[in-house]
Amino acid sequence: MLMGISIGTVSVPAGDIIKIIWAEIFRLTPDLDPMHTNIVLNIRLPRVILAGLVGASLAIAGAAFQGLLRNPLADPYTLGVSSGASVGAVLTLFFGISLPFAGLFTLPLFSILFSFITIFIVLWFARKIDRSMKVETIILTGIIFSSFLGSLISLMIALTGEELRQIIGWLLGSVSMRGWDYIKIILPFFAIGSFLLLLNSRELNAMSFGEERAQHIGVNVHKRKMIILIAGSILTGAAVAVSGTIGFVGLVIPHLTRLLWGPDHVHLLPLSIFTGAGFLILADLLARTIISPTELPIGVITALVGAPVFGVILMNRRSERRG
Repeated sequence: MLMGISIGTVSVPAGDIIKIIWAEIFRLTPDLDPMHTNIVLNIRLPRVILAGLVGASLAIAGAAFQGLLRNPLADPYTLGVSSGASVGAVLTLFFGISLPFAGLFTLPLFSILFSFITIFIVLWFARKIDRSMKVETIILTGIIFSSFLGSLISLMIALTGEELRQIIGWLLGSVSMRGWDYIKIILPFFAIGSFLLLLNSRELNAMSFGEERAQHIGVNVHKRKMIILIAGSILTGAAVAVSGTIGFVGLVIPHLTRLLWGPDHVHLLPLSIFTGAGFLILADLLARTIISPTELPIGVITALVGAPVFGVILMNRRSERRG
């Protein structure tokens, strides 16, 4: 966090950052450069906190989905929630929708709404196909809906005129110029979703060995599965709503955390929160400084870092199985 706030076009010493934040908390008047105070409080601090919350949300949701679905390729986008949230955002931009009571927040509100609609349709469809809602059925249903919603997004982009750049920029992901209001939007969803997942960490341990075994030791598999899916979708929907589509965080970070600290979800879930937050803060720092003053979309950085890392992880897993 200190690196993310300190480094930029104007460098702010770490000591000044601590003094500015301390003074703001206790309503003091620091004897510091007003420009540094404005940069820290109004530009970099909210940006770093938002990046941390988005990274934490995607990482803990990814860890939960991988444990629940017992699939190393599972992540917050497996169920199509990200695609649903993206459709809501693109529709808002495409039609220029603005709710009178929401104003600037029309975009995140529609994203969250469509993410909820998507998860409930996916679960309803999976239940219609298979009443026991097996993991394979949920994954396949999510992939089908992700493909369908992705094609809708492509169609709207193809039909878009001047809004094309804005839509593409949003889809690539960014936490730039969001401000404190966006933190207020994601924070309650992050708190609710994380709390629900942390409450079910022991049940995730049981279900990672198979649903039948979990049922034998007294876990209400259907109920717990629904809670975990909905909590993960809340986290993903809120993250996509405020930052756009940012890939590989929920896929790679849980793997790295598992390698470092083991597969126990009691430890894995809270540690994924901090690892994911730190990773996205550093990715955002890289995105805005690597070719300064031009700023890259944060989704580009996470993909450039995440794809090779995930490839190495998969190769190592394959070598271990052969060995």
